[in-house]
Amino acid sequence: MAKTLEHSGTRVEHNLLIGKGKPSRRAYGFDEVALVPGSKTLDFELCDISVKLADHKLSIPIFASAMDSVVDVKIAGLLGKLGGMGVLNLQGVQTRYEDTEEIYKEIVSCDKDSFVTVMQKLYSSPVKESLVAKRVKEIKEQGVIAAASVTPNAAETYGRAAIEAGLDILVIQSTVTGLAHKSVSGDAGLNLKKFCSSVKIPVVVGNCVAYTTCLELMETGVAAILVGVGPGAACTSRGVLGIGVPMATAIADCYAAAQEFAEANGGKAPLLIADGGMVTSGDICKAIACGADAVMIGSPLAKAKEAPGRGFHWGMATPSPVLPRGTRIKVGSTVSLEQILNGPAHVDDGTQNLSGALKTSMSTLGAENLDEMKQVEVIVAPSILTEGKVYQTAQQLGMGR
Repeated sequence: MAKTLEHSGTRVEHNLLIGKGKPSRRAYGFDEVALVPGSKTLDFELCDISVKLADHKLSIPIFASAMDSVVDVKIAGLLGKLGGMGVLNLQGVQTRYEDTEEIYKEIVSCDKDSFVTVMQKLYSSPVKESLVAKRVKEIKEQGVIAAASVTPNAAETYGRAAIEAGLDILVIQSTVTGLAHKSVSGDAGLNLKKFCSSVKIPVVVGNCVAYTTCLELMETGVAAILVGVGPGAACTSRGVLGIGVPMATAIADCYAAAQEFAEANGGKAPLLIADGGMVTSGDICKAIACGADAVMIGSPLAKAKEAPGRGFHWGMATPSPVLPRGTRIKVGSTVSLEQILNGPAHVDDGTQNLSGALKTSMSTLGAENLDEMKQVEVIVAPSILTEGKVYQTAQQLGMGR
């Protein structure tokens, strides 16, 4: 029998039991769902995958994660020209060091037993506000949208410094974001609603996975919300902290909040950006179908030959001086950023031509735009990855790699 429980102000129906004293519910990840084609198809060229964040329009709904292994000034410019958007980490190596060449060399050259200690040392150097402004200006000089990320406690300092330098979009990001925060000092933390109303640029906030939290965040005036806790390839929050919700369910729950908000506000709601857990183009297609307006990805773009991580990828919380919650993984350098985003693809595993794959999926499903893609049928299908793939698995080809 279903039981409704209240957790942090959220009422959720639990229809399963872990044990007699702990009601629960089932959640789903991308590998457990599939998209169902209907009676309508259309030509690939008719599919519109553009998305608008406030007054900024992207021709492809892909944001690059604010990770030092993924985005530097060069990548931000290149990604913007290719139709997406790179988000620069304003508390990473780019703003701690004028010349980052030797810093990156040290990070990628250390062994797997010492990289956390090495990174803790390198990231202990203070952030310089002068570099915050300089990096923003360097991105703007390339003629693209300048987007950058800060943690909530740095929004009033580095965030405002970046805005004064010409920043177009500010991302305020932490592992888990909510409106209520209780501190030992009595400080309530960043007043998000007040902050959003005081700046003249769109604010993106995250991360969250819960319906009520998402709805509360939408009511602060943010332009978009990042959805996802712990699914990233280099993130270890689920192992260290034990928290997270599988992405298909997290997106769908937040999409319900967006629908409710839109009904109460003239049909408009902040964008939902699925953040983390997407490795292939199929994952991106499923994220949109579950309710996301766009995606933020890290490891798929860290493979680009131009990526600053040089074939390695690490989480934002890896260098934490107290409790690291990320690791450094080797993803390799494959092809150019342009090929990864817009093709042509030279492999069959869904890691290249991400925009082309999204359009092809939409054309097969009969969705002319991203809003229609969110209306396609999604089924629970745990066997979809292995069904009929005996030869690929045996020969380690395609989906059997």
